[in-house]
Amino acid sequence: MKRKILIALSAVGPGLFLIGYNIGTGSITTMAKAGANYGMTLFWALILSAIFTYILMIAYGQVTLVTGKTALYNIRKNFIIGPVLSIYILIALITGELLAVMGVMGIVVDLIKEGIRLMGWGSADAFQITLVLVIGLYVLLWFGKYKIFEKILTFFVILMGLCFIVVFFLVKPDFGAIARGMIPSIPQEKGALQLIAAMAGTTCSAAVFIVRSTVVVEKGWTINNLKDEKKDAFVSSTMMLLLSGIIMAVSAGTLFVMDMTLDTTVEMIQLFEPLGGKVAAFILILGIVGAGLSTVFPIILIAPWLISDIAGKPRDIKSPMFRILGGIGLLFGFGLIFIEKTPPAMMIFSQAFQAMILPAVAIPILFLIVNDNLMGENRAKLKIRLGIIAVIIFSLITTYFAIIDLF
Repeated sequence: MKRKILIALSAVGPGLFLIGYNIGTGSITTMAKAGANYGMTLFWALILSAIFTYILMIAYGQVTLVTGKTALYNIRKNFIIGPVLSIYILIALITGELLAVMGVMGIVVDLIKEGIRLMGWGSADAFQITLVLVIGLYVLLWFGKYKIFEKILTFFVILMGLCFIVVFFLVKPDFGAIARGMIPSIPQEKGALQLIAAMAGTTCSAAVFIVRSTVVVEKGWTINNLKDEKKDAFVSSTMMLLLSGIIMAVSAGTLFVMDMTLDTTVEMIQLFEPLGGKVAAFILILGIVGAGLSTVFPIILIAPWLISDIAGKPRDIKSPMFRILGGIGLLFGFGLIFIEKTPPAMMIFSQAFQAMILPAVAIPILFLIVNDNLMGENRAKLKIRLGIIAVIIFSLITTYFAIIDLF
């Protein structure tokens, strides 16, 4: 039985890595706020995001398997404006991820402080907690290998999923209210469009597809693993939908029913504590902290990964570039100590920012996957082409939503 489980986990390794990257505090904050403020009426945006995530994961994975090259390298080499476009994607993704690091670490620190308070151990200093986390993460980065990161993320993903499933039943949400709230709508109030864009940005994240090609290469897969790649994409996108849906449903069946809005992650813990008791509160803290830490690992690696990607060079986590850039990325974890912005507000802003990058990632893959010289007999069939076109339309709409509410 144990051997079968290990084989199953090995088969979906890249997907689990990306779930750990994608379902983090950004997803939790965004989905919880959507559920608390609007019930399940925005569930349609999550479903579409998960479907389009599946399509782009397949597309980017297929191009990588055929060419043996990562995403940014293929974009740079196969377009007239490829060098400019790849550099734009590089800068935009790194900017978005650095904003996310600030939000993630801010939320994790707040939750650890709340856990210490619930334990009756008094108060804790945010700077000291951040310092301990940054040092610990950097030590793991310094001595780490890709397979170690994959195992750590797999553990955090399983832990996070179990935590939220347990909390879902502990708080006993109103299933009738959840079902009634699934009628799709677009709320006509300030902040709603940005929230929809953030839901798209955190699920159908531009960074996920660029990083996926790197993870597929690290896994050592070739065109012979095309079926594995498609199965992996299905499992990971389905799990993203399931976990995000559970988070939204917990808020919709409790906070929305009680007419309570959600502005901070700590508020969510404090509001759920009377419903499920301290056990639920601790499990929720454990799940969200696990989600946050699982997100930080890939985020701090994204800059050196993408630079190696665009240059077509080997990715060595122990190289000076990875260690220096990873360390600089971790330093952004101190950001919200000096900036007067709440961690959830920073997370939603960073996720909406991610939505604005999606068109620059969705459009190139359409041209790459139908390129005869590049793909040969493995060029995309009509169904995948139409799916990518649908993703492009969706990406342009959510970009418009993000721009309208942000600016």
